[in-house]
Amino acid sequence: MKDVVLTGDRPTGPLHLGHYFGSLANRVELQDVHPMYVLIADYQVITDRDLPGQIQRNITELLLDYLAVGLDPAKVTIFRHSAIPELNQLMLPFLSLVSVAELQRNPTVKDEIAHSSQRAVSGLMFTYPVHQAADILFCKGTLVPVGRDQLPHVEMTRLVARRFNERYGEVFPVPEAMMGEQPLLRGLDGGKMSKSRGNAITLSATEDETAALIRKARTDTDRLITFDEAHRPEVANLLTLAALCLGRSPQDLAEEIGYGGAAALKRLVTEAVNEFLRPIRKRRKEHAEYDVRQILAEGNERARERAVTTLDEVRAAMGF
Repeated sequence: MKDVVLTGDRPTGPLHLGHYFGSLANRVELQDVHPMYVLIADYQVITDRDLPGQIQRNITELLLDYLAVGLDPAKVTIFRHSAIPELNQLMLPFLSLVSVAELQRNPTVKDEIAHSSQRAVSGLMFTYPVHQAADILFCKGTLVPVGRDQLPHVEMTRLVARRFNERYGEVFPVPEAMMGEQPLLRGLDGGKMSKSRGNAITLSATEDETAALIRKARTDTDRLITFDEAHRPEVANLLTLAALCLGRSPQDLAEEIGYGGAAALKRLVTEAVNEFLRPIRKRRKEHAEYDVRQILAEGNERARERAVTTLDEVRAAMGF
């Protein structure tokens, strides 16, 4: 049986290079090999914020990012969370399969709580991993391209699938995480790269915006540029970013810069990133006139048909 890929993002702002090297590049390659569902997780926006913000605009911008990196709506099913009520109904039986302690231990949830913009942490935050399990399992997803920080959520989905099958009979495959081969990129301030923390280079950033962000990136005072992740993490992160964009090793780039210091390092990174993003920016501009509502309407219809079938199977297995 062919693997089914489920992936997606929350529409909380533009996607960035961390998303691209951590997950998006995998998706573009996989769309020609496997059936793929790409989720715009609009309901999950309120897990860590009191208001969804400019949700409609963010959904449009997210879809434009998808098209810019090369996802093809003729090959993949792109859909909105809130358009598929059957998907969300799966969360109720799934929640009965996990303990409160297991939800509290999730390291990704802990990190999101630490950076939440909510006045108080909501119950939805703790159920976030189970919500994601419903996202993956509604389409019988078997491959989940993720960044390293999302691995705990995939583990929760595997746990839910196994426990449901043990309790009610075989309904769900146990999915596997698919990691990009590239190392984890940190933000320009040395912390986790995140669109909400303002430390990321977005795929939609202009050349001038990109240059300004890199100029403000943290480095150190040593003029000799070396690749040392343990002792010089900020410098190593910039070298890694340039290396990913250029298809070279960070060690070679460090040797090339030598005693050029932070200024030479940042010039190299700026040129590498802008050159890499140039075709993505071009495609994004070309797609900006497309009717994204039509793309989503067609994707929603296909996704909902799949969700209805899966929910019927779940109800039958549970005896409802």
